[in-house]
Amino acid sequence: MLPLILAAMGLAHPPSAQGQAKVLSEEANIRFGNATPRSVCQNSNADQSVQAALRLVCLRERLGAEDITLRNVIVIGFVGGFVKHDDVSHPEVRFAGLLRERYPSVVHAEVFSNHDGKNALRRVLQLLDANRDGLLTAEEKEQASIIIYGHSWGGSQTVTLARQLGRQGVPVSLTIQVDSVHKPGHDDAVIPPNVRNAINFYQTKGLIHGRPSIRAVDRSRTNIIGNVQTTYQDRRINCDNYPWIARHLNKPHHEIENDPLVWEQIASMIDTELSKREAAAEASSASAFPRMK
Repeated sequence: MLPLILAAMGLAHPPSAQGQAKVLSEEANIRFGNATPRSVCQNSNADQSVQAALRLVCLRERLGAEDITLRNVIVIGFVGGFVKHDDVSHPEVRFAGLLRERYPSVVHAEVFSNHDGKNALRRVLQLLDANRDGLLTAEEKEQASIIIYGHSWGGSQTVTLARQLGRQGVPVSLTIQVDSVHKPGHDDAVIPPNVRNAINFYQTKGLIHGRPSIRAVDRSRTNIIGNVQTTYQDRRINCDNYPWIARHLNKPHHEIENDPLVWEQIASMIDTELSKREAAAEASSASAFPRMK
């Protein structure tokens, strides 16, 4: 039975060195708005299931986005199971590329294996270290704008990374869990107080299904946007990016990952977070100068 469950989760292939994010040296070249392969929105050779999952996000992209003046927005994604961090047959990976395209020179979006949390944490701390002195100042921490998302075990790792950042006094703007599956030794149900906003998408069918509810340690500091249940009895979601056995044994868990409505909501929330940060930056800049009479 275990092999069937592993296959249903997309875990049938064990993790490899190639599936992990590369170990980052202290001299790593850190830039925002990294180059990305041709967008799935224009790439006719891209996986059809990923194209379907992100089609609403692509429509938003074609409509254009407001000019964002804020820099150093960090978006970290985690894939589920033993999926490789660069496997473009999963929408988590392609979505990060779309964010880089939509917000060039503004957003650093990067995806990690859910087993590679240490490197994800290290990467975020490097990106926050603006003067590259190896130490985070109070100002560098307070200026952080961090968004974390993940599916399945990646949803559990999302909360873990937020909690690790909280221990170092780093705030997190938004956490997004998509059918979050508990990992041993992790707690994906309780959102730490350094997180300003959190949302949880879940479904209840199949061999594996996500956590139905998350709560805040401190409700005065963390806004739980919602625990959003999705169902697929009346909607067909393309899951051809998974093997036949996974699609049949645990289809709903993969349908929510490939659900275009979920990704459109995620894109909308990220747009909102960026707009809030831009407004705050503009207000801060305006307050630094005396008002003209």
